[in-house]
Amino acid sequence: MPGLSNPFANWKNWIEQIFDPQIPDALLQEKLQEIRLRLPPPVFWLLGKTQSGKSSMIRVLTGSTSAEIGNGFRPCTRTAMLFDFPDPETAFVRFLDTRGLSEAGYDPSEDMHWCESQAHLLIVVIKAMDHQQQGVVKAVRQIHQTHPRWPIIVVQSALHEGYPNPAMPHIHPYPFSDGKIAGSIPPDLRTSLLKQRDTFAGIDAVFVPIDFTLPEDGFEPVDYGAEALWQALEEALPLGLRDMLEQHQQIGMIGDVYRRAAHPHIISYSLSAGIAAAIPVPAASIATVIAIQAKLFHSIANVYGLELSKQSLSEIGSAIGIGVMAGMGGRELLKLIPFYGQTVALGVSGLYTAAVTYALGQTLCFYFTQTKRGKALTPEALREVFKTEFARGREMLRETMKREG
Repeated sequence: MPGLSNPFANWKNWIEQIFDPQIPDALLQEKLQEIRLRLPPPVFWLLGKTQSGKSSMIRVLTGSTSAEIGNGFRPCTRTAMLFDFPDPETAFVRFLDTRGLSEAGYDPSEDMHWCESQAHLLIVVIKAMDHQQQGVVKAVRQIHQTHPRWPIIVVQSALHEGYPNPAMPHIHPYPFSDGKIAGSIPPDLRTSLLKQRDTFAGIDAVFVPIDFTLPEDGFEPVDYGAEALWQALEEALPLGLRDMLEQHQQIGMIGDVYRRAAHPHIISYSLSAGIAAAIPVPAASIATVIAIQAKLFHSIANVYGLELSKQSLSEIGSAIGIGVMAGMGGRELLKLIPFYGQTVALGVSGLYTAAVTYALGQTLCFYFTQTKRGKALTPEALREVFKTEFARGREMLRETMKREG
């Protein structure tokens, strides 16, 4: 196979470039900025009154704590605040919270202008029993008139406030599937939900009733309606965000604080590497991809507080080997792996390079985790981690890379 007669030499060449990138850091930062402009994080624009449940929704979707959300918002426009998840540097989703609705004569024009360059979704959050929504509805109509193609989800929150008594549990199974309201819903709550929906007449919106509470509130589950909300979000803006966010939460559940901290870096730099690979200047693309991977690996090492060494990358590279690459995609996949010195193919190369970068990042996390625990590492274990994470990364990043085109 041309260019692959000496696999070890190819790995060695890649490792040398990881520690001595061909692109100066200043130029790499410039390229990363260009890439982020090409594929900015999608923005969920939250429109709703104070205490309507917007922060609770961010908490359930991202797994962030209330304190993190409260301290994470920063001014964006005169009337809105921005929450980058997980942080401004590695954000793969953003939440824009409009605070100007409480002011008389709120004009959404400035916020709309800020959102126009983003992948956009408008989420209107209203309490299920609150009918003082004139300012919210007026703003939604103005936004819809200006951007009729923007998808709109109306989240009707705090359902338990419409229950006849505090001891009433949530109704199971979820009684609001396909936009319907089942007959088992308490009459007052049902009437209120329908009346709210009438106020949005003429707007093609999806309605999702939810009740996101805290454990001490006594309602089970605490994320009632989350599945329906995720379904609406994925249908309105299919970017694979659910997999990215849920993977982040699952890492937190198993208590791996290092991997959880590294995960957004892996997502962010994998997407950047994928976009760099899709740029039709093969030699420059390969150099940029390797420089981005280098930045990712050093970031991971910094998170773990361990030194990134040529030995660690050699062990990973030797374990993965050409056989694994060939088994996952044969000759075509090998063409997409930048560290083999092949010409980067166009089309699917962006996705595969993103997936490979994701898998390498996760494999390095596994390597460092085992190192910290003093456990022995075997080539078989490293190989299986890489193969599993490559498949996961390919599916997770597919829709986002498709959006890049």
